[in-house]
Amino acid sequence: MPQSADSRRSRLAAIGSALGLLGLVSAATPLRAAETATPIFEQSLPNVPGKKIVAVRVDYPPGAKSTPHTHAPSAFIFAYVLAGQIRSQVGDGPVRIYKTGEKFYEAPGSQHRVSENASDTNPASLLAVFIVDDGDTPLTTPMK
Repeated sequence: MPQSADSRRSRLAAIGSALGLLGLVSAATPLRAAETATPIFEQSLPNVPGKKIVAVRVDYPPGAKSTPHTHAPSAFIFAYVLAGQIRSQVGDGPVRIYKTGEKFYEAPGSQHRVSENASDTNPASLLAVFIVDDGDTPLTTPMK
């Protein structure tokens, strides 16, 4: 059965409204999502008074990156790539891509200049294990 002109105009108006709303939502959504850091473990070290271990899972959506940052002054960090590929630069060292199963570390006082998902299409994640003085917070501070 043929549609009336009013029915077609009404349907086109509804489609136009939906596309306009989609455009507003897309404009309000950042193009690149940030990483998500989830604490998963924290424990004082009974045989090393004044120290604790903190484990954090960092998840990067496709294309996501962290801002350049430093960590608590006493923090020694061991990082293990759980999935995907992480592009990283610690201090003045080279920019490297670490793949699933690879690891790196950050010495106390290091500047983490690059920390990002090396892929624009696949997610990536890493486990960061901090050995840090009790009370030495925050664990991460954006660089100025």
